Amino acid sequence: MEEASTPALLRALAVSLHVGFAALLALGVVRVVIGVHSSASTPVSVATVLGLSGALAGVYLAGTVWEYRFSRHRTGQDPRGLAVPWLVVITVLWGALTVFSPDFSWVAFPLFFLYLVLLPRVAAWVCIAALTAVVIVAQYLHAGPGGFTAAMVAGPVVGAVFAVVVGHGYRALYRDAQRHRRTVRQLEAARAELAHQEHQAGRAVERERLSREIHDTLAQGLSSIVLMSRAVQQALDHRDVSLAAERTAIIEATAAENLGEARRFVRDLSSPALDADLPTALQQLCTHTEQRARATGQPLTCRLRCEGRVPPLPAQHRAVLLRAAQSSLANVTAHARARTTVLTLAGWDEAVSLDVVDDGQGFTPEALPGPGEDRGFGLGKLRARVEELHGALSIESEPGQGTAIGIRLPLPGAPPADATTSPPGPSSGDL
Repeated sequence: MEEASTPALLRALAVSLHVGFAALLALGVVRVVIGVHSSASTPVSVATVLGLSGALAGVYLAGTVWEYRFSRHRTGQDPRGLAVPWLVVITVLWGALTVFSPDFSWVAFPLFFLYLVLLPRVAAWVCIAALTAVVIVAQYLHAGPGGFTAAMVAGPVVGAVFAVVVGHGYRALYRDAQRHRRTVRQLEAARAELAHQEHQAGRAVERERLSREIHDTLAQGLSSIVLMSRAVQQALDHRDVSLAAERTAIIEATAAENLGEARRFVRDLSSPALDADLPTALQQLCTHTEQRARATGQPLTCRLRCEGRVPPLPAQHRAVLLRAAQSSLANVTAHARARTTVLTLAGWDEAVSLDVVDDGQGFTPEALPGPGEDRGFGLGKLRARVEELHGALSIESEPGQGTAIGIRLPLPGAPPADATTSPPGPSSGDL
C-alpha cells in the first residue's frame, strides 16, 4: 500500500470534518422532527429548527465551496479575509439551534477543528473552552430533574481536549503542506527563470554565431564587390573596356557566390563552401582571392600547402578553419598590400593547424581592437571561433615585416590546446 502524502492526508481530514459536520447536523434535525425531545417538538419550534438548520448548512457549504475553488485556482477572490465573520455566523446559528435541542450540541466538535484551523492558537483555545461551556450548559438546561450527570460534563471536556490534540497535529501537517507548496512555487519560479536565461543565452550565442558567419562570408563578399566596382570605374575612366569587362565578370562571380551563401543561410544556416573537402575549399579560396586582388591592381600571389596527413574533420572544425582563412585573406587584400601569401594546412594525430603568412606591411598586434570592438580586422571574432573549439590562435606581426596568423585545433578526443601558447609554425619565413 502506498504511503499517503501530506496533501492527500489533509484533504482526507478536511473531507472527514465536513462529512462529520453534515452528519451531526442532520442527526439533530431528524431527532427534533421525530420529537425525541418534547420541548422541541411543537410545529413552531420544528419550523424554526429547520430554518436555522438550513441557514447553518447553507452558510457552511458556501464557505467550504469558496475555499475549495480558491485552492484549485478556479477563482481569484481570496476567502481568507472573511473566514472569521463566517465562523462567527456559524457559531451564532449553532448556538441558536442548541437552545432548541441538546442534540445540536455535538455539532460543536467539528466547530472545534474550524476554530483551531482559522484562529490563532490562544484565541482558538479560548473559543473552544467557551463552546464546551455552552454544550455543558445546554445539557444541563435540557436535562430533567436529576437527569444531569457527570458524563454530560466529562463528554464535552474530553471531546474538546481530543479536538485540541488532533487539531495541533492537523496544524503541523498544514504548515508542512504550506512550506511544501511554497518550495514547489519557488522551484517552479527558479526553473522558469533558468529556462528564460538559457533561452536568452542561446539567442545571444546564435546571434554571435550568425554575426561571425555574415562577417566572414557575405560582408567580405560585398566588400570585394565594392572594391571591384571601383576598379571597374577606374578601368572605364581609362577607356580600358577589356579590363572593365574582366573585373565585371569577377563582380558577377562574387555576387553569385554570396547569393549562394545567403540562400544556404536561409535554408540551413551553413556555407556552400563547406560542401567540399577542406583542402579543395581552401584552394578555391586562394584562387578567388588572387583573382580579386589582381583585378583591383594588387599583384598578389596566393598559395596553399598541405603538410602531414589531414584526417577527415568534423563540420565545426572545417567551418572554423575555412572562416579563419576567409577572414585572414580578406584582411590581406584589404589592409596588408602584400605580394605573396601562403596558407599552410597541417595535420597530426591529435590536432590540425592552419597558418596564413603574408609579406605585407604588417601592424602592431597590441593595437588590435579590444573585446567587443571591431574596426575591420575581424580577428576578435576569429579568436572567439577558435576558442569555442578549445583551440589556440597566435598573431605575429611588425610594421613592415608582414603578418603570420596561426590556428591550432585539437581533434575530438585529444587534449585541448593551451590558449596561452602559440601554435607552432607560422612565420614570414614560410614565404
